[in-house]
Amino acid sequence: MNIGQKIARLREIRGIKQADLARRLGITQQALSKMENCEVVDDERLERVASALEVSPDVIRNFREDVIINNVYDQNNTVINYQFNPIEKIVALYDQLLATERKRIELLETLLKIEQEKKH
Repeated sequence: MNIGQKIARLREIRGIKQADLARRLGITQQALSKMENCEVVDDERLERVASALEVSPDVIRNFREDVIINNVYDQNNTVINYQFNPIEKIVALYDQLLATERKRIELLETLLKIEQEKKH
């Protein structure tokens, strides 16, 4: 994914239309469209785009489609970016669910044994 595609994808994630971002940047929608198709964007322009998207330039540079970014604010209202892979989270949750179900089955089997022993 090139830098232009990253800008476009982050714009979409933030729910900002191309015309709105272009207006924030003081450029035409056509100029923004061209930028979103560029392989490289100079640092000054990237700073302006990042500011308009309310993210840091590093968030744009390091953006990956398979990673979710959560912005958490510390006591000084400084943004701390936490990145995680949603697939890894789903797998971890599935593993927890599976472990819980195994414990539940063990408990039910134990209760069944106790009931059967009471009958004999």
